[in-house]
Amino acid sequence: MNPNWEESLNHFERVIDSGTESMRIKAVIKLAKLSNQAPEYILSQTIPILSNLIADGSSNNLSPRLRGPVIHCLKCIARQGGGRLAAEIGQSGALLSILRLLPQSDAGFQRLCLKCIWCLVNLCNQNCVVVATNGGLEIVVNMLNSSVDGVIRRYLLEILSALSLLRVVRRGLISLGGVRFLVEAASCGHMLSRERACQAIGLLGVTRSARRMLVDLGVIDVLVEMFRVGDGAAKLVVGNSLGVVSGNINNIDLIAQAGAIPLYAELIQGPEPLGHEIAEDVFCVLAVAEANAVSIAENLVRILREGNAESKAAAANVFWNLSGYKHSVSVVRNSGAIPLLVELLESQNNEVREAVSGAIAQLSYNREDREALNESRAVPRLLELLHDDSEELKDNAAEALINFFEDPLQHEIISQVADHPSFRSMQNRLGRIRTASNDQTVGSMRSMTID
Repeated sequence: MNPNWEESLNHFERVIDSGTESMRIKAVIKLAKLSNQAPEYILSQTIPILSNLIADGSSNNLSPRLRGPVIHCLKCIARQGGGRLAAEIGQSGALLSILRLLPQSDAGFQRLCLKCIWCLVNLCNQNCVVVATNGGLEIVVNMLNSSVDGVIRRYLLEILSALSLLRVVRRGLISLGGVRFLVEAASCGHMLSRERACQAIGLLGVTRSARRMLVDLGVIDVLVEMFRVGDGAAKLVVGNSLGVVSGNINNIDLIAQAGAIPLYAELIQGPEPLGHEIAEDVFCVLAVAEANAVSIAENLVRILREGNAESKAAAANVFWNLSGYKHSVSVVRNSGAIPLLVELLESQNNEVREAVSGAIAQLSYNREDREALNESRAVPRLLELLHDDSEELKDNAAEALINFFEDPLQHEIISQVADHPSFRSMQNRLGRIRTASNDQTVGSMRSMTID
């Protein structure tokens, strides 16, 4: 009921030191059962004893009957202490001993070893380093190349996903031909493990050669499916990784065809500001293809109508960038977004108004878009913004109005504000920019580079 843990530890030490094999097995099994009750300091003192039982060159002549209970007991202890005991087990040498035993064992014992390694690498990042730098990656990849057992394979894949957050492991996967297993790890197993694999895919995909390899292995469909079923945190990781993969012109259409655009639209409507940034960046890349830009605009128009203030601002930011693309048609104008953007100039949310005014400033560089803006009564609202307290709002409004002023067809409707300080200041600023760029056509004050 309330054991004397010090006395129990002394008894355990005596049995392990001088007891029969049967007594040792019973003592180790009892320790495993009590591991969720014993104090952490007691369990900590048993780790060197258990580690010594499976160490290379141990004088204990460990029998196959005893090594199974020892490894099971280490797994039970690793689960306690919030990762601290798992770290101690890794530092004790026990993890290396289990790795040594793993390849030559039968399926049942392999499963037991893998369960223990799985716990150790998932509970302590330093254990991932121990495994990765002591031949563990090679063992895992070789076993995956030959394993057909579903349970064993799942443990191997989840161990791999934990290891793959290390740069040395990602490099090793390329040299060992194991990248396909990382893609497989992102498609099955526990959600946290799949999320780790997706994060590693994003880190791996930064280089062009690895990105091409991942795409050839079917990573786009795997990431899009994870995007659909993952929770909020997973969607951020997957959205970012898929964005990394999109950084090649040959992959843009593949990602759109896999159904990613509506998923990024959902990310913009989510509560995470980071999700908004990820979706904005990826949309700007995918929109290089005109068909993708049309689909993106349709989703953004819905957000401008139905979204909250944060998602409307994010959607307006994307329109800001889309309006600078040179497609065969005006994607923004044809989407019906312009009347909605003009209406949002009167939003009570300053972030929304600043994003919308920036998009309108960019649209005002195109004659047909200026006509659509005028039809939506943008000019009176822009004139009002010249008196706003926000410097960004005044600058965006002035930039748009200058483009109307320089248009012979629109000049008269705003000639009365030509002497307004904000108007004059922006006019002088744009003049200096145009002079510096040898009188070339100047786009909006915001610029974007696409690799």
